[in-house]
Amino acid sequence: MTDCTPLIVERSGSVVRLRLNRPEVLNALNRDMADAFLVAARDIAKDPTVRAVLVSGEGRAFMAGGDVASFREEGKPIAETVGGLLDPFHEAILTLRSINAPLVAALQGPVAGAGMSLALACDLAVASEDVKMVLAYSAIGASPDGSGTFFLPRLIGLRRSMELVLLNEPVKADQALDWGLVNRVVPREMLESEALGLVERLAAGPTKAFGATRRLMEASFRATLAEQLDAEKRSFLLLTETADFAEGNAAFLEKRRAGFTGA
Repeated sequence: MTDCTPLIVERSGSVVRLRLNRPEVLNALNRDMADAFLVAARDIAKDPTVRAVLVSGEGRAFMAGGDVASFREEGKPIAETVGGLLDPFHEAILTLRSINAPLVAALQGPVAGAGMSLALACDLAVASEDVKMVLAYSAIGASPDGSGTFFLPRLIGLRRSMELVLLNEPVKADQALDWGLVNRVVPREMLESEALGLVERLAAGPTKAFGATRRLMEASFRATLAEQLDAEKRSFLLLTETADFAEGNAAFLEKRRAGFTGA
């Protein structure tokens, strides 16, 4: 794979790393990157041996939103061009959220627009101290995309979400950590090692249980207490049939560290 590809896909054991690779434009999302992201997501979803995914950006930014310069193609209505960009990007997010493997974002520099939405769609996020998160959509007279309106209010509540959308004010690393937009903040030089360490730790965990837990968490926002309790029971009983559940119980009784395989 050459350096000119808009997305670099790397595999190390059971970990897949997706590296956004348009550093000359702060990894702004265009159609080529969205298409490549969808192809990678589909490949990951078809491979049960993938047990954790790390999403990162090359250069000094994670992603500075959509590539506005690419929105206008000669002879095409702008809605058609933007729709052709969002369709694969949205499908990729849905695909990655459907797998059991946890998603981790490693964030540095500008994390704007679609980049912020993508970061929010990950299960965990590690940020460098130079992170600046901003939704940015109101600056171009648009509403958020990329799942931003789904995950943002779930993470920080409706009032703060509306503040970020309406006022378009950037959130720096310390505030992002305080509000729960990211899980950890580290010096820039430690970002890669911290994110890789976290994703490798997750890859050694009970992958099916992680996926089941994500689905339960999402469903809780539209379920009654009784419905959620039933869902928890069904999920727990299904997981008792997995090899990881048997290994986890054996390790607990034998007072040793579990050796999960994701099965």
